[in-house]
Amino acid sequence: MPFRFIKTDLEGVIIVEPVVFRDERGFFLESYKKSEFAKNGIDCDFRQDNHSRSIKGTLRGLHYQLNPAAQGKLVRAVSGEIFDVAVDIRLGSKTFGKWVSVVLSQENMNMLYIPEGFAHGFYTLSNEAEVLYKATNEYSPENDRGIRWNDPEIAIKWPEGKHILSEKDGRHPYLKDVRVFS
Repeated sequence: MPFRFIKTDLEGVIIVEPVVFRDERGFFLESYKKSEFAKNGIDCDFRQDNHSRSIKGTLRGLHYQLNPAAQGKLVRAVSGEIFDVAVDIRLGSKTFGKWVSVVLSQENMNMLYIPEGFAHGFYTLSNEAEVLYKATNEYSPENDRGIRWNDPEIAIKWPEGKHILSEKDGRHPYLKDVRVFS
């Protein structure tokens, strides 16, 4: 099997470890294989790929989209290192408002699958990082939403240091003030 799928404390959020074949030429890995992902609980139709580059200290998020354009995401860092976070925003869920994090890097080559119903964000740990992620729906400005990165109700333990945010991300409301998934 070309992947190892590791469940997290949040139902549906899965760490994906690819099998990496290394030799003197470099490496090879499968970054996605629909049949393997489906057998392991990630049975979705990805519709958009995104690519970002961020400098050290950049914090992107916490982002999500409402139905009918909700997005599941498969996130990986192809260069550098990020602290990646998923927050459960499914109203009525036993883990509502809880979060998990994982370090994704060019070294560990791991990925994080975040299903619909979760907010997502990441913080750049290395001097620069490039992040690729697949999304199950296309970007929809009218359904685009966010939650404050430092919401005390969620209490994410972000890495210490400078936090560089976009103006938009700096204005996101707190979880108690947003429309979430029911």
